[in-house]
Amino acid sequence: MDATLYLEKLKSVKTNNLQGKILNWANERELLRPVNKWKQYAKLQEESNELYIAMIDGNKEEIKDALGDCVVVLTILAHQCGFDLEDCTKSAYEVIKNRKGKTINGSFVKEKEEEGAYLG
Repeated sequence: MDATLYLEKLKSVKTNNLQGKILNWANERELLRPVNKWKQYAKLQEESNELYIAMIDGNKEEIKDALGDCVVVLTILAHQCGFDLEDCTKSAYEVIKNRKGKTINGSFVKEKEEEGAYLG
């Protein structure tokens, strides 16, 4: 994303919703620059690992905290990549909402459209 587009997106951040508050918090700490997206991706991996450990330990408070941290990091990363996290989520939902398949051993396995067979 070029600098002009980045500055325009930054100006358009809304402060009246949680996503806007997260982005303003990140902006105050100079985290929103697109050049930092790989560092933010590494932070996502760190938070994801903390979630994994909390789940293994069965620590509900740590699970809640780690899930929230992942959302915060994803919000920032999406912005750094020129996206709005809510738009990304809507887009993903549009792809999966009519997907057919079945849950096998706790994971959803989508059905191949052309054959009716399952991928996986």
